[in-house]
Amino acid sequence: MSASPTLKQLKAELITPENFQPYGQVIFASKDGKSFDSEDAHLNLQNGIPRFYIMRLHNKGTKFYKITRHIQCTQCLGSLEGKDWLMAVCPPKNDINEPVLAELAAFRIPGNCFIKLEVGTWHAGPYFDHEFVDFYNLELSDTNVVDHFTHDFLKTHQLELEMV
Repeated sequence: MSASPTLKQLKAELITPENFQPYGQVIFASKDGKSFDSEDAHLNLQNGIPRFYIMRLHNKGTKFYKITRHIQCTQCLGSLEGKDWLMAVCPPKNDINEPVLAELAAFRIPGNCFIKLEVGTWHAGPYFDHEFVDFYNLELSDTNVVDHFTHDFLKTHQLELEMV
């Protein structure tokens, strides 16, 4: 008989460009006509055909045990209708094949910005307490087929995580 999983809580910090920097970028609205600079998303989409779409997610809650990364492109996510949401992330360390549990962080993301994940950033989410949220997603057309690497904390650490 296997032991019950341990539940670890991650305190979700309100996201800022500074605290999210190890994982990617936070992009807020800017004045129309502003020149491209460090506050704009720096994208890596050259390894395929970019795909921009809206995905509807239902009843996601705040618990997870799987985390994923993409090593061929950046990924951008943002909610529509101003709904806040949560994301757990772990820095990209592309020389190892699993996330560093001690470096896992959680963020509360307001509905007035989007995030760009650096190539290789481990991520779990989006998660939320709303009935549903529509998210725009920018990645490659085949990201979820050929560039989708998942780590299962339940299998490796008997661990389930919850963002609070």
